[in-house]
Amino acid sequence: MTSSVASRPVDADDADTRLGAAIRRVRHARGMTLVRLAETTDLSHPFLSQLERGLAQPSLSSLRRIASALETSPIELIAEADAAASAHPAVEVHRQAATDEAVPEGFAAGSARMLARGGRPLHPMEVSGGATEPGEIFVHAEDEFLYVIEGAINIEVEGERSTLEAGDSAYYAGGVHHRWWSANGRTYRLVVVKQGLRATGAGRW
Repeated sequence: MTSSVASRPVDADDADTRLGAAIRRVRHARGMTLVRLAETTDLSHPFLSQLERGLAQPSLSSLRRIASALETSPIELIAEADAAASAHPAVEVHRQAATDEAVPEGFAAGSARMLARGGRPLHPMEVSGGATEPGEIFVHAEDEFLYVIEGAINIEVEGERSTLEAGDSAYYAGGVHHRWWSANGRTYRLVVVKQGLRATGAGRW
């Protein structure tokens, strides 16, 4: 099993600490033990334990493997970490700002900006990208809704491919395999809304 990350001090407000806690929450919701996650990802048990406690930082490759094993995407893990950053008020208003954090291109098919903060039952994100080749396939237990704001995408759900343009939308239930990419080589912009974590029974894996 592999791990190639140096340990670092814990800071309660540190993004790595929040990410580790988010990975632990998703793992528990999936009914998966740390030992099973280590076996599935080929990452060491000590490394994953350190990661969940905020003592280590994952590489891009490690985060992809963890996300795949947990039936989610790297963007969703980061969204879970963001959700824990603050308590949620009854009403939120967000205006786009240069300081908004974005997920790097390599984490998934584009960049993403969270549109709501806190532990919400829904996770709305603005996602953009321009990849012209199909990327990796994602699958997660929660339902997802996608609305195209700008550009056009090819979307593949359970092997069925469609092209969506601005104003089009798609809804797919949890547990289906899906991915999307630019239909014309230009940048696309989407709103993607995913349910919050839905717990599954122990022994699922």
